[in-house]
Amino acid sequence: MKDLFQKCYDFHIAKDLIAADRYPYYKVLETEQAPEIVIDGKKMIMLGSNNYLGLANDPRMKQAAIKAVLEFGTGVAGSRLLNGNTILHQNLEKKLAAFKKRDAALVYATGYQMNVGVISSIIGKGDYVILDKLDHASIIDGCRLSHGEIKRYRHNDIKDLEKVLASIGPDHGKAVVIDGVFSMEGDIAPLPEIVKTAKAYGARVIVDDAHATGVLGATGAGTCEYFGLENGEVDLVVGTCSKSFASVGGFVVGDADVIHYIRHTSRSMIFSAALPPGPVASISKAIDIIQQEPQRRRQLWDNAAYLKKAFEDMGLDTGKTQTPIVPVIIGDDEKAFTLWHELFNNGLFTNSVVSPAVPPNRALLRVVATATHTKQHLDRALNIFEHAAKKILGSRMSSK
Repeated sequence: MKDLFQKCYDFHIAKDLIAADRYPYYKVLETEQAPEIVIDGKKMIMLGSNNYLGLANDPRMKQAAIKAVLEFGTGVAGSRLLNGNTILHQNLEKKLAAFKKRDAALVYATGYQMNVGVISSIIGKGDYVILDKLDHASIIDGCRLSHGEIKRYRHNDIKDLEKVLASIGPDHGKAVVIDGVFSMEGDIAPLPEIVKTAKAYGARVIVDDAHATGVLGATGAGTCEYFGLENGEVDLVVGTCSKSFASVGGFVVGDADVIHYIRHTSRSMIFSAALPPGPVASISKAIDIIQQEPQRRRQLWDNAAYLKKAFEDMGLDTGKTQTPIVPVIIGDDEKAFTLWHELFNNGLFTNSVVSPAVPPNRALLRVVATATHTKQHLDRALNIFEHAAKKILGSRMSSK
């Protein structure tokens, strides 16, 4: 008789890494997200956080959350649909819509719930959703929970996208769903070409701005602003509140009627408790700070350029990144884990990323400097990285 739990007992990959002292996940932080953190009593430089603008430990963010908790409590004890829809949520949605230059917004409890809820609400039986092969897992899961058909095209390949769209008949609803910034390698979707191609075949376009919000564009409004596509060419923009907004939650912005429909049909919205008051207030404060302090974004980009150039001078492969996400591409999983371990033991926290988060044989270390890292932080980190890379990668590094 088949035992449902046998796969659990046979699952050994993580245990093997733990036994070899190479396990890079679920590390226990003993301090707040900052340029330096403490793990196991040891101070480390944090270069593995999505706290792009350095707001996660900003005193103004903390005070906004504290004030909201004192006034509204620690939670709302229900869904937005029933009893959890506070004035804080309503005001945040108005502010988000204005920030993204759209008619309306809707806020979810998490970014994952947002993608699952928005996509499964919009895509129905007989519809098609077309994905870039490197789209985020939450997008893929939203598609799987819908009743539509999934088709995928080669990463950022417009000709392949057109081929996929041409294979779908005109009687089917269609949506192209893409990441604005791809989270592991830091490249940007060619959005103008995608929009033009999608519209030629009657497809709607949904852009996930998780890693673009607060980062791309003249005011940090994201991918559409970066490309000058702010007149409704992109049908829906979605995103998370856990990166530049330095909290938790998800959002979707778009035409008022579409957002109204999603509000009343999205299962992960209707059947989940609402985002607690503290995070709602801190997200709102983050938008204020992003708009008032553009120097944070400039510093983020300056720090990223500094890291990228230093890595390339070491002879390391940073791929095709166009953003503050700086991948160091290793290729082999074991070498990536080993390099991560060497860095970690010497006081540098990075992210080790292997398949399926990246394609097979393209393991990498994901490195991100935030706006609040100083050049002293970065120089210390680069010194650690150079020594570790020479030890682990050896001849693969150039003599620059």
